[in-house]
Amino acid sequence: MAEAAMAAAVHPANAEPDRIGHFLELFADRLDANRAKIAETAHEETALPLETRLAQIEFGRMLGQLRAAASAARDVSPNSWRTPLIDTDSGIRSDFGPLGGAVLTIGPNNFPLAFHAVSGGDFAAAIAAGNPVIAKGHPLHPETGLLLARCAAEAVTEAGLHPATVQYFHQCDPEDGLRLVVDSRIAAVGFTGSRAAGLSIKAAADASGTPSFLEMSSVNPVFVLPSALAERGAQIGGEWAASLLMGAGQFCTKPGIAVMVGKGGDAFLEAATSALRAAAPGVLFSVDGVERLACGIDAVEAAGAVLRCGGASGSPGSRFEPTLLEVDGDDFLKSFEDLSQELFGPVGLVVRAADLNEASSLAARFGGQLTATMFTGSDDDAAWMALEPILRVKCGRLIENKMPTGVAVVPSMVHGGPYPATGHPGFTAVGLPTSVRRFAMARCWDGVASERLPAWLQ
Repeated sequence: MAEAAMAAAVHPANAEPDRIGHFLELFADRLDANRAKIAETAHEETALPLETRLAQIEFGRMLGQLRAAASAARDVSPNSWRTPLIDTDSGIRSDFGPLGGAVLTIGPNNFPLAFHAVSGGDFAAAIAAGNPVIAKGHPLHPETGLLLARCAAEAVTEAGLHPATVQYFHQCDPEDGLRLVVDSRIAAVGFTGSRAAGLSIKAAADASGTPSFLEMSSVNPVFVLPSALAERGAQIGGEWAASLLMGAGQFCTKPGIAVMVGKGGDAFLEAATSALRAAAPGVLFSVDGVERLACGIDAVEAAGAVLRCGGASGSPGSRFEPTLLEVDGDDFLKSFEDLSQELFGPVGLVVRAADLNEASSLAARFGGQLTATMFTGSDDDAAWMALEPILRVKCGRLIENKMPTGVAVVPSMVHGGPYPATGHPGFTAVGLPTSVRRFAMARCWDGVASERLPAWLQ
């Protein structure tokens, strides 16, 4: 695969922005033509809702990303991700271009379409930059991956790109995957998944000098400030519970920890508890996921949290009860590492912060996050001003008065954040054309004749 990708990387057709854009549009069109079959297969393999989650929302996001990437591939203007610069006095020109090898993309289980290795955001960005892609599918949705990859292969042929522009494989032993990561013909790695898997890839990539762009884990803390608690605590508690339940709590932007600031949190807690008790057990992606979640909840309880509802697996299949745990802010700080762990499923932890000072101490303890949220009321300006400088450097996306679960696919979106949410703070997996830059290298031409240069540098 790596050898074939190198042939694609230097193939003349693969250097044509219009042809790359044409491929991405053809691919999107083929996926759209097979929407019903692909969405149904993804539903069968993941148990995620068919309508409107897979067939409409996620499918539309996948197509939108590919078409936006097509526009980015064609854009050679000074304002594009290429940022061509022409210095006529020195005879030096520069831009950003492809890496000269394959981008290895590794997709997650929780977005089988929009984040899939062969159709998702990493794939679209890597292709838009002119790179061939080797895509590793996820073992929990093999048939979905096959359908997506077939559409990609057909579009590659129709667009006239090198056949190895897109290669897809479904599964391998971890040690073989790491061998591919460190192969000198792999120019970069794009990964979305668990922290454990991400850190193993990061260690291998760092040792070999391979750039790696990793989205790993996040608990996305939500701080409910005193006036917000007093004025609409029950409403916010219900919204938080609904966000925990989306996708059975298997979103990377799930707000897993809610920090109630001050003494007025009873209405929030009662509303959240009631909503979670009334909800049916959520279907997780695997039995292994159920076991990991149960072990995580046991660890959180052992560290001092009190179980308010749920806490057990359901039946039939890989189901788990919506679960709520509670802990005081002082105890949370004392056992921070155990209590702040990501619990991947329909589970949330409420932390009661006695006052703003304790809330500030809590905020400072969090590592890098994809998102951080503050719910504010009519008299929370001072509380916002106290917490904002702390949280602003902890997250890629700072949010006020709405839950973080949804991610708008717009150019200004940052779906990233400081380590360990991702591999580094400059990362975003969403937001074209910015996300293309991950898979591009800075290039300079010094004294090269104009006719030998790319058209946008002449």
